[in-house]
Amino acid sequence: MRNIFLFIRRYFNFLLFIVLQIVSIYFIVHYSKYHEAAFDNITNQATGKINARYNAVENYFQLKKTNDSLLIANERLYNKLKQDFDLPDTISKSYIDTFRIDSLLQYRRYTYIGGKVVSNSVVSQNNFLILAKGRKEGLKDNRGVVDQNNNVVGRITEVSDDYAVVMSLLHKDSRISGKILKTGETGTVIWDGEEPNYVTLIGIAKSVRLSKGDSIITSGFSTTFPKGLLIGKVEAVYKESATNNLRIKLKTAANFYSIQYAYAIDNVHTEPVKDLLDKLKKQQ
Repeated sequence: MRNIFLFIRRYFNFLLFIVLQIVSIYFIVHYSKYHEAAFDNITNQATGKINARYNAVENYFQLKKTNDSLLIANERLYNKLKQDFDLPDTISKSYIDTFRIDSLLQYRRYTYIGGKVVSNSVVSQNNFLILAKGRKEGLKDNRGVVDQNNNVVGRITEVSDDYAVVMSLLHKDSRISGKILKTGETGTVIWDGEEPNYVTLIGIAKSVRLSKGDSIITSGFSTTFPKGLLIGKVEAVYKESATNNLRIKLKTAANFYSIQYAYAIDNVHTEPVKDLLDKLKKQQ
């Protein structure tokens, strides 16, 4: 208490000056409409800036919760895409004792399962991602994986109870069936191991006309990916001297440097097709 009195005594003149200034400002603002409006404007701006800063800090600490909710929302939306469903084949007919009420009933073919990317490499020859989802959530190997914008990322090669390993498009052994959206020709998308975020489309005849920016999509000729997912866009076209084919450089639609969440695509036809292929290999 003694120190407080000593402080007041020492700075009495300065403190009195501050008090008189506050009283003066109060009277000016209180009894003058112009100054009152100006003061309100200043305080509103100051309050707005303080609130904006506070909200920015609060939002930063809620990013994880927000991202998790967006992951779930995207998963639900992906599972409602038209391409996820098959219509029954009406070419052949089957006669049964009962009939279906709706002849246009759709059957789900693809299911999207979202997960957080907990590991990702882009600069080695064999690049992989790891998803924090595994066998417990229904993930299996040889399932296609896309990013948050439904662009092709790679395919699952190994699965544990809680995690899944994804072979990235940026892997020397990666092979994806690609299709030129504009003309319909199909080829194979590979990676030459040189530039991250750039892959190569091979197996396209030299007679095909391509322009920079043309889209390359999944062909749908495998059970890994649905037809029509964006793989990348044409960056440059080269003619191979030893063959009659083009070598097409693509910029990947997915940005492998910034992938934080990804979605595995489960195709209900994968296992039946695999079983048929295995039987065929045994017969040969």
